[in-house]
Amino acid sequence: MTAEAHRRRAFWQILLIAAGLLVLTVISAGSVYLVNKAREDSKWVIHTIEAENQINALLLEIRRAESSARGFLLTQGPDFQSDHEKAVASIIPALDKLTRQIGDNPAQRENIEKLSAAIELRLDQFSREMNFVKQGQPEQATALIREAAAGNTTTTIGNLANAMIREEERLFRIRTANSDRSQTLAASMTGIGSGLVVLLALISTWLVRRSARARDEAEARMRDANANLEAVVDERTADLREANDEIQRFAYIVSHDLRSPLVNIMGFTSELEELGGDIFRRIGGLTHVPADGPPPADGQIALEGPDQQLSADFSEALGFIKSSIAKMDRLISAILNLTREGRREFQPEKVDTRELIEAIVTTLAHQASEAQAEIHVEPLPNLVSDRLALEQIFSNLIDNAIKYLKNGVPGEIRIRGRTKLGYAIFEISDNGRGIDPKDHQRIFDLFRRAGTQDKQGQGIGLAHVRALVRRLGGTMSLSSELNAGSTFTITLPITWNASNRNADK
Repeated sequence: MTAEAHRRRAFWQILLIAAGLLVLTVISAGSVYLVNKAREDSKWVIHTIEAENQINALLLEIRRAESSARGFLLTQGPDFQSDHEKAVASIIPALDKLTRQIGDNPAQRENIEKLSAAIELRLDQFSREMNFVKQGQPEQATALIREAAAGNTTTTIGNLANAMIREEERLFRIRTANSDRSQTLAASMTGIGSGLVVLLALISTWLVRRSARARDEAEARMRDANANLEAVVDERTADLREANDEIQRFAYIVSHDLRSPLVNIMGFTSELEELGGDIFRRIGGLTHVPADGPPPADGQIALEGPDQQLSADFSEALGFIKSSIAKMDRLISAILNLTREGRREFQPEKVDTRELIEAIVTTLAHQASEAQAEIHVEPLPNLVSDRLALEQIFSNLIDNAIKYLKNGVPGEIRIRGRTKLGYAIFEISDNGRGIDPKDHQRIFDLFRRAGTQDKQGQGIGLAHVRALVRRLGGTMSLSSELNAGSTFTITLPITWNASNRNADK
């Protein structure tokens, strides 16, 4: 499959996913809206039914109060009196509840005001009727009943209640229609959305099957192309190891062979220094020979003028040569040590890391005391690793921390550790002079140093440390700023076993 075909397929897949997300979003939003609207419409339908039932309940209590009042008037029985009092006590709460229920409708609020006035009038009539009966004046009670009947109070209450019921029935029809319409729309949207989802699913299935076929074909071609990949990798790995060994042998041979001419140069430089002394003594002798006498004895001649300057320049040049020879000798020794260490096979063993580092700190106690530095060793995780490599790693880092402290500032070096996901993480921090962020990578290169060069060194230590850490299957990082101290972080596997032994060789 061509790159263009891959791009087209990726484009259509992305477009399909976007379309599916858009459809699902629209369906979800629409469904939520319509479901909420249908729920709201249903709530209003139920509200209308409850209001209508409350009107009927209020009418029932009023009729119950009237019938019990008449029964009490005719029989003066206590049961009728009790029933009448219960009915009258229920009328006001029922009226209040109805008032709250229909408060959203202006027309019903006007009706409820009229109804409340009529009910209050009728309740007053009930109270007077019952008082006349209790006082033994049934004629007065009967007259009051006729007066109430003539005033059509009960009829007014019934008419107002019926008008309110008709209004609620009208609202019921409207709200029922709205609820049905919302539910129909919700069902329609759900059906349409489901259809679109099914369609998109079918298209997705087709594209996935097509992609799967293309992937299977690509995998088949890859299997054919990489049938001998493992053998090729093994061969390349063997070549790489052989090349690495060859480089180490070459570095060893070159550095070893350089030592012979360097020794010769050192010897001839010493001879040249002695010869120079003889030459300048002779020059001085020739310069100070008296006209009528023998030359002065050796060692008693002082050079003057150009001869003295020439002697000083000669001595200075020899000093530079000897200094360069000494530096080259140290570099050759360091290269030899590196090549020997590179050929050493690591031997994993259980190491008490805290004990190992405390031993290193003890050996560096004199340097730490001279630098006025305190070294704090916190609890550290134990490892299964190469002891000698660990000693070299931590010795170099602690020694550097002591060496590069700030002058005049008491040093504080802290070594701490923790474990995470099968690895041990060590941090060696100090409050020293720090390292400029632009030199964080530079200091790990061979023969490269950073900052003020006021301490002895060849620029090999940190490069060697990082190489050891990598051979142990770990990583090394630095966090530092100028005049703010440094923190070297070493991450090593807790258990370094034979499966990764000498993996980099």
